[in-house]
Amino acid sequence: MTEDDTVALVAEDIEETARDFVLRRLAQELKGHPFAEFVAHLLGAMGYRTRLSREGPDGGIDIIAHKDELGFEPPIIKVQVKSGEGSIGDPVVSALYGKVTAGDYGLLVTLGTFTPPARTFARSKSNLRLVDGDELVALTLQHYEQFDSPYKGLLPLKRVYVPEPLEEEGEE
Repeated sequence: MTEDDTVALVAEDIEETARDFVLRRLAQELKGHPFAEFVAHLLGAMGYRTRLSREGPDGGIDIIAHKDELGFEPPIIKVQVKSGEGSIGDPVVSALYGKVTAGDYGLLVTLGTFTPPARTFARSKSNLRLVDGDELVALTLQHYEQFDSPYKGLLPLKRVYVPEPLEEEGEE
């Protein structure tokens, strides 16, 4: 095994450990409405303005996200969040899509996964997007620097640099 192979394995292990840590902390610490608050905060870090539904029955929409200050200009994104780690099926995805009107977008975010029928249904809709636990962690890591201190306290992470494998001479 070359030094480059060893570095790549160590880097992969660090990334996997960080992903597992973030997913585990979110699942343990943020159930229900606090998880919706986290997703709203993440969307804010991504440049969206958000309105969070009140705690309790929300009619299937937990967050309304938009780019403009008042929330009138399209696209309007209707977000449903699921803090469980299980697999989300087609009925949940279809129910969210039923709340999406013309010109709106639907986004379903879960710490878990989606069943193949749920993914198939979403792929057939250009204004519907599914974000599973793995993608949620990737987005969290990508926008972590913009997080407020309470979420950085919940997810204490430190940037780590690892060497990239050097290209061999003659390779293109």
